[in-house]
Amino acid sequence: MSAQLLSANHGAAMAATLAGRANREGRGFCGGVYPITPSTECMEFLCLQEIEKGRVVRTESEHSAMGVCIGASASGARAFTATSSNGLAYMAENCMAAANLRLPVVLAVANRTLGPPWNLWADHGDALMLRDLGLLQFFCADNQEVFDTVLCAFRLAEDPEVMMPAMVCMDGFILSHSVTMTEISDQEQVDRFLPLTTIPHQLGHTPHTLGQIEVPHQTEMHRQQHHAAMLGVPRVYEGVQDSFEAIFGRRPADAVQAYRADDAETLIVSMGTIGATVERAVTMLRAQGHRVGALRVRMFRPLPVAAIRKSFAGKKRIAVIDRNISLGLGGILWGEVRALAEPGTVVQNYLAGIGGGDVRPEHIVSVLADLLPRQVAGLPEMVEAV
Repeated sequence: MSAQLLSANHGAAMAATLAGRANREGRGFCGGVYPITPSTECMEFLCLQEIEKGRVVRTESEHSAMGVCIGASASGARAFTATSSNGLAYMAENCMAAANLRLPVVLAVANRTLGPPWNLWADHGDALMLRDLGLLQFFCADNQEVFDTVLCAFRLAEDPEVMMPAMVCMDGFILSHSVTMTEISDQEQVDRFLPLTTIPHQLGHTPHTLGQIEVPHQTEMHRQQHHAAMLGVPRVYEGVQDSFEAIFGRRPADAVQAYRADDAETLIVSMGTIGATVERAVTMLRAQGHRVGALRVRMFRPLPVAAIRKSFAGKKRIAVIDRNISLGLGGILWGEVRALAEPGTVVQNYLAGIGGGDVRPEHIVSVLADLLPRQVAGLPEMVEAV
């Protein structure tokens, strides 16, 4: 294991490279790639790597990039791609196909605002538009977490109880282009962590098809199976964490990561890099005597309902900060978690960093100042720059 100065884009590509090499005794590795800012550096870095049994295919579009991954995964290879924003929107049809075909493709997403008008900066709306398609979704807070989560995503997605694609999300530019020291695992460690890829319905062994037409009852059965597998992911992920810690000596972050939340009366909930900012603000606010804690939702699909409900228990007020907006509703995270609080809890939504604006500790302080006097929740509030 070595510490290297890497961006999150390069960290994701390095993790994919190590995972690809770990399948050299199996069917190998394949990545389909097409560039889009701010994920391009991930693909460029991946194209420079030597993988003994595999190749990176440069395609003419994001749709085709995922199509390459579908073909590779269906043939038993370990598959990876990366994209962002409108590239992910263009890829969406094949993301749904990979999910419905139960193929464990890993997808790194450098979150960026959807356009037009064109905006290059961070917003979670691109990944969240796919939230109902049957892909796992993780949101990372730092570069180390991106590297670790890509490795965990391969192990989790390829687990026989799971078998579905996984998205590893990083805030565009905030993480994708920020360079920090990152612990990069040895190939021998990754070989021990990742079993050879096994696709139960792999093409080539016996004559069969994938994606054929089916009658309503079959679709109903397949959705039920997919849903049941999704609901079992939090339990499987705990086993992935245990194995990762045993081999690499550090434990990946939990599905929901709490910070000074046990004795808190007020909880601030967020995803991605905003979670790191919230933790810093909580430290400041605790020093001022406020009983406030933080909860970072790292696994968004499946939503870890039991863990979130447990963290919400006993809290008087909860602020949910969203770096996205579902127009006509408010923040997507808030829309999903507000019902998990106890009756009478004030669960107020705050929209921050929409379109990539800075979210700093002083913004979190302003959120708390707005939340504490509230007796009931109101409409979602836009957090203005201070």
